[in-house]
Amino acid sequence: MFQKNDYVIYGNNGVCRIKEIGPLDIPGISKEQIYYTLVPYYTKDSQIFTPVNSTKVIMRSLIHKDTVMQLLEEIPDLEPIWVKDEKQRETQYKETLRKCDCRELIRIIKTIYQRMQSRIAEGKKITASDEKYFHLAEERLYGEFAIILGIERDQVREFISEKVKHTKEMQTI
Repeated sequence: MFQKNDYVIYGNNGVCRIKEIGPLDIPGISKEQIYYTLVPYYTKDSQIFTPVNSTKVIMRSLIHKDTVMQLLEEIPDLEPIWVKDEKQRETQYKETLRKCDCRELIRIIKTIYQRMQSRIAEGKKITASDEKYFHLAEERLYGEFAIILGIERDQVREFISEKVKHTKEMQTI
């Protein structure tokens, strides 16, 4: 069980802080049921109530800084998600986002980035679907990494780029 003030990843809401743990004082809701009251980190004016024993939405602890650094070293070797069919690709992206797994979010970003580069080289634009899932994956990944690394969310992309560049340089030595 999580503790009050813990930071967690809660499904599509991304990083949330546990504000309270206990029964809700809302008419019609059983006082026997214990709930987490979550405050989304990047949308502070909202709250989410979820039963502590619910498994409908993934709720997990933030990963550790060591894990972030390890993931960044793995980026050059992570396999992209290649699915030719547009609808199947979108389905794969949705399923991957639902897992709330940082490695898989990186794979989405890497895949779409490579697709963007390929399309630009062919004189084409990025597809609306790719753009949508690229931004969703970035938002979720960068939100978690920003808190773990103690930097702003808009600094995470550059931080990752520098680490990947350094990793590639070290691999050539």
